[in-house]
Amino acid sequence: MKKLSMLLVLVMIFSVFAFGCGNGGDDTDTEVTGIAVEGDVIKIGVFEPTTGENGGGGMQEVLGIRYANSLYPTVDINGTTYTIELKEVDNQSDKAAAVTAAQSLISQQVVAVLGSYGSGVSIAAGETFLNAGVPAVGCSCTNPQVTLGNDFYFRACFLDPFQGTVMANYAVDEGLMTAAVISQNGDDYSTGLAGFFKQAYEALGGTIVADETYQTNESDFNAILTSVKAADPDVIFAPSSINTATLILPQIAANGIDAQVLASDTWENAAIISKDAVGVVFSTFFDEKDESNPVAKEFVDGFKAYLNSDPQNITWNANTDTVAAVSALGYDAYMAVYHALSALDGTDLETITSVDIRDALVDVSFDGVTGAIAFDENGDAIKDTAYLKTVTEESVISKEFEFVKTQSVADME
Repeated sequence: MKKLSMLLVLVMIFSVFAFGCGNGGDDTDTEVTGIAVEGDVIKIGVFEPTTGENGGGGMQEVLGIRYANSLYPTVDINGTTYTIELKEVDNQSDKAAAVTAAQSLISQQVVAVLGSYGSGVSIAAGETFLNAGVPAVGCSCTNPQVTLGNDFYFRACFLDPFQGTVMANYAVDEGLMTAAVISQNGDDYSTGLAGFFKQAYEALGGTIVADETYQTNESDFNAILTSVKAADPDVIFAPSSINTATLILPQIAANGIDAQVLASDTWENAAIISKDAVGVVFSTFFDEKDESNPVAKEFVDGFKAYLNSDPQNITWNANTDTVAAVSALGYDAYMAVYHALSALDGTDLETITSVDIRDALVDVSFDGVTGAIAFDENGDAIKDTAYLKTVTEESVISKEFEFVKTQSVADME
């Protein structure tokens, strides 16, 4: 039995040296005054990609956030009922555009931000939110750099050191001892997760026989796959965007490569389901069929009804009413801010500011759709469980993924 907990210690040590140390959650910069709530409207920014290579996943997070806002559109604080107004911007899955989008939200006087899908855009915008004194709660941005060194960034999801280790353990447990890794140059999520996978995989006795990279917006992977085929790996690990997944899977099949394909949370989108995807296994944050959490069951029932209430919602959800994990995380991120706002009721604040909301987020603790939500000293959600899912022949018909198993630190000790 592999010791996942020991591997996570090693991988997290690597991430600290690679990315630097965090500031610690309670050391708020006293010089930052933040943005004050004006009148009886609390503006919350939605910082997501709705176009670009991550537009599909970003839109699914937006749907989860919108649904949460439809259920909890107001909050009572010290005798005043405030309306929560969402201000949505498109960061276009692009780092430069992300900074502009973040600045737009600050100019609109938002006092909290939700997002983003995509670690690279979250990292790029982090300094803007920090300097403005506006807290951001990431939904599915998993790279450690998102929150490290930024007291104003939190997140609702697990991190890539854990996710990479989970997938490395799965590969080795399945007897897949040689691996090819394919990642995107310049993409913090893809390259970071690939690195964590490689480190954990080699620590478990696996051998990396090919390590290939591609450029942003690349669509022809035949040269890379020729090299991969020559290396004859047991497994391919390919953390990438949804768009890349839909392009590379048929090319893997066309090249006659029969290695097991493993991926990560971004692949949980019905757009990848096809005959070429059968057998793919990936990690994610949530499974709608897990009824052990009553909060999740209530959410699934309500969110499906919300999706089906408008054909456009179904279109944005990859033409299905299957509940994506990132939608659940979008909901939980909204609720984290909502609970922080609710915690300000009964305080002696004359004016609510974004810094007050940030300070309340530090102590937030509640039962969320994706599990218990509380933040550690870096602003990261305290989570240690991943759901593994696969594409089966039945999935091609139903457009639903098949649950494989959960994997956690405790399970592997």
